[in-house]
Amino acid sequence: MDKKYSILLLLILGTAFWGISFSVTKMAISGGSSASFLFYRFLCATLVLSLVFSKHLKQINWSTAKVGFELAIPLALGIYLQTLGIKYSNASQCAFVAGLTVIIIPLLKIGLYRYLAPIKIWVAATFALIGLFIISIKGDFSVNIGDVYTIAGAFGFAFYLIRVEKHSRNLNIASTIVPMFGACTLLTLIWALSDSSTVWVPNNATFWWGVGFCSLFSTAYMYSVSNIAQKYLSAERVSIIYLFEPVFGAIAAYFLLNETLSWRLLLGGALILVGMLISEVKIKKAAI
Repeated sequence: MDKKYSILLLLILGTAFWGISFSVTKMAISGGSSASFLFYRFLCATLVLSLVFSKHLKQINWSTAKVGFELAIPLALGIYLQTLGIKYSNASQCAFVAGLTVIIIPLLKIGLYRYLAPIKIWVAATFALIGLFIISIKGDFSVNIGDVYTIAGAFGFAFYLIRVEKHSRNLNIASTIVPMFGACTLLTLIWALSDSSTVWVPNNATFWWGVGFCSLFSTAYMYSVSNIAQKYLSAERVSIIYLFEPVFGAIAAYFLLNETLSWRLLLGGALILVGMLISEVKIKKAAI
C-alpha cells in the first residue's frame, strides 16, 4: 500500500482516538483533578515516545529542542483549556466546538502571514459560527463556560498546527517530538504544582485508565502520526481528516456517557462540519 494511504488510515484511526478521548477524559477528571491528569498524561506519553523514537534521540540538538519547546507551549495550552472545557460541558459538545480549529487556521494565517483568504473561507466561517451559536447559546443567551474554554483551546491547537506545518518543511519533525512532549510534561507539572486543589494520587481506577488511554492513543500516537503526516500529506488533506473527530466524539459520548444527541447538537454540529468542508473544497475556475 502507498505510504500516503497508510498514513491516511492511521490518521482516521487517530481521530477516533481523539473523539473517544473527550468522553474518557470527562470520566477520568470527575474522579480526580484535571491538572494532575494532564501531567501524568504527558509524562507517560514522553516515556513511551522516548522508546519509540529512541533512534531519533541522538539527533536532538539545541535547534530541535528549541522547536520542540516552541510547539509545546500552544499544544499544552490548547489541551489544558480543552480539558477545562470538558469539565464544564458535555463531551460531545466539546468535540464539535473543538473542531473549529479547521476554520481558525486559515483565519490566523491572515494575521500571521497577511494572506487574504478566498471568499469560500468567509462562507465556511459563517456556517461554522452559526453552528457554534446553535450549540453554545442557551435560551437566555448565555454561553457555557465550557464552550469558552474549548474555543480558546481551539486557537491554541490552530497555532500549534500552523507552526508544525512551517517547521516540517525545514527539519526532521520526528526529532522534535520527544522534546515537545517533555516540555509539555514540564509545563503541566508547573500548572499542577500551582493548583492547590491538585490531587496527586487519586483513589479512582477510572482516572488511571483515562491517563493510560489518553497518553498512549490520543497523545503519543495521534500527535506523532499527525506531525509526521505533514511530510506526505498536504495541510488541506490533513484538515479534512480531522473532521472525523467530532463525529467519533459524539458517538463515544452517546455510548460511554449516555449523553443525548439533541437537535441543537446535531444541527449545530452539522453546520460546523459543513463549514469545515467548504473551507477545504478546491474550487477550479471554469474554462472559458
